[in-house]
Amino acid sequence: MQGPAKPSRSNGCILNLQQAYADYDAGKIQKEDLISAQDKAAEDSVTKMIATGETLVTDGEQRASSFATYPIIDTLGGAGLASTLAADGQYFAIFDDGHHRQLPRLTSGPLKYKNYAFENLKKSMPYAKGHGMKQAVIAPSMLYLLYPLNGTVEGYSKEQFVDDLVAECEKDIRGCFEAGAKRVSIDFTEGRLTAKKDPRNPWTGAGLLRTFVDLNNRVLAKFSPEERANIGIHTCPGGDCDSVHSGEVPYSELLPSLFQMNAGYFLIQLASEKDKAAVYTQIGKHIRRDADGVKQVAFIGTINPLNPDVETPEMVVADLEQAVKCGIPKDQLGATDDCGFSPFSIDVKPKHGSPDFARDIAMKKIAARVEGAKIASKRLGV
Repeated sequence: MQGPAKPSRSNGCILNLQQAYADYDAGKIQKEDLISAQDKAAEDSVTKMIATGETLVTDGEQRASSFATYPIIDTLGGAGLASTLAADGQYFAIFDDGHHRQLPRLTSGPLKYKNYAFENLKKSMPYAKGHGMKQAVIAPSMLYLLYPLNGTVEGYSKEQFVDDLVAECEKDIRGCFEAGAKRVSIDFTEGRLTAKKDPRNPWTGAGLLRTFVDLNNRVLAKFSPEERANIGIHTCPGGDCDSVHSGEVPYSELLPSLFQMNAGYFLIQLASEKDKAAVYTQIGKHIRRDADGVKQVAFIGTINPLNPDVETPEMVVADLEQAVKCGIPKDQLGATDDCGFSPFSIDVKPKHGSPDFARDIAMKKIAARVEGAKIASKRLGV
């Protein structure tokens, strides 16, 4: 097995930080006050993740109000929206509980990030005190949805936009490695949504999966095989306010295309999947040993962040052993969490009772995954 375990990304936004974001949007506190609250939450995340035994830790994305829009806006409340954007864009997802998350709309070019993930990583690296860190970045395929689905932007073609988008995403990833990240994962939650065909959200019926894969591969092509071994793709059916957006979409709609991306590893939601064995079999069928010079590794989800019940290490072991039986090669297998524990700064975690309790549960879940993956590695002889 590889790793043997890797974290997904966020690990919960505590209530104090959620209140700081709200107060900042309301004009009750200054930017430096928000930054102070982010610093405290990030340090707490790194420290607690190290205590779980995790080999590569994150700062829990405490400095990003949204995993999807951090490059172009400061808060979910709309503060710091880039001047080339308007707030009335497409929904990137409508969740099963009825809530939605909306993207801005591009009104003029050129596209340029105002915030980079590597800037947040640089601030959090000292908290790790030499421990290895990984960083998540948003996929260019998500930000592709900033451009009007069926319209144009005056003086700025979609081709120009895509060129700029690829360049900005490459810059974000390179900056993470230069800042000291051991691994970088690209969040691709929109992958499964491409097959949902939700009439309330037209882009999900526009057949964009091939476009998304090709776009993400354009970014990956900027990196050598040695670099891409440490660049991953995360996919899930969403995980926000303890709800999902595309859990009903069969993985068979996504997996053949997913592994056509020339990334070195994949973080795949599976703990909450109804028919795990069928998905394990599909992964074993489609994962590649040579993806333009890099061997792909599947880190399967063994932890469900939407459920407050803490998995045991033996449950993690059982999933990994079953995955091998279903055809995933041992040297192309690892364990991860299904999704970030709170990918947005506003998330009351209704099934958990409170964000702070959810954070404590998240750390227990991570520790169980780490221990379970170690046990599985010994049993599987890898």
